[in-house]
Amino acid sequence: MSGKDVLSTDEIQARLSQLPHWRYGLGSLRTAFKCPSSAAAIQLVSAIGALAEEAGHHPDVDWRYDTVFVNLVSHDVGGVTSRDFTLATQISDQAETFGAQVDLGLVRTVEIAIDTENPQQISKIWQAALGYEQAADGALTDPHGRGPAIWFQETQTPNQNRFHVDVTVPHSHSGDLLETLKTTDAEFDYEYAPSWVIVTDKQGNRLCICTEAESGRE
Repeated sequence: MSGKDVLSTDEIQARLSQLPHWRYGLGSLRTAFKCPSSAAAIQLVSAIGALAEEAGHHPDVDWRYDTVFVNLVSHDVGGVTSRDFTLATQISDQAETFGAQVDLGLVRTVEIAIDTENPQQISKIWQAALGYEQAADGALTDPHGRGPAIWFQETQTPNQNRFHVDVTVPHSHSGDLLETLKTTDAEFDYEYAPSWVIVTDKQGNRLCICTEAESGRE
């Protein structure tokens, strides 16, 4: 297998057993590092940049005060490859040298879903307004990785509230989030768990807590 071969989900999960700082979700390896200070976080970002330049393979890095969020995927082949695992291992090693601690509870990705009978009728409007790109599956994504993706749930029976939010978290941490939500007045539908749990507030607005446990969407 070459370094550019896309790994299967089973292969990814097997390799992650040797890489506890990382999780797989929405097609990429993800983690978050809490650093001792903002200065240490900047040093970690700089070190990640140097590793990426040397490898010719660049992750998405987001620095927020003392926290560094990292996503890794091989964009040129559309999936996770051995290159991503090599770089992830190197990044974890660098994080330890700067005293950073992994915090997988911070690894959350937000997407916006819109119920519609005809995605083609409305997607161009959203794409133009947001400056997004259209993915192969019809979803709209921010080319700069800043805003939430938008995807269209095609259905002949749209929900009364056509918008809902998908919050993707590592399955290992989804239980804590669901327990927190249970302290609210939310209602829960576990029909599709562990892939996703539908949470509805008292006004009928929905969100889904999604995990990597299965690859399908609702």
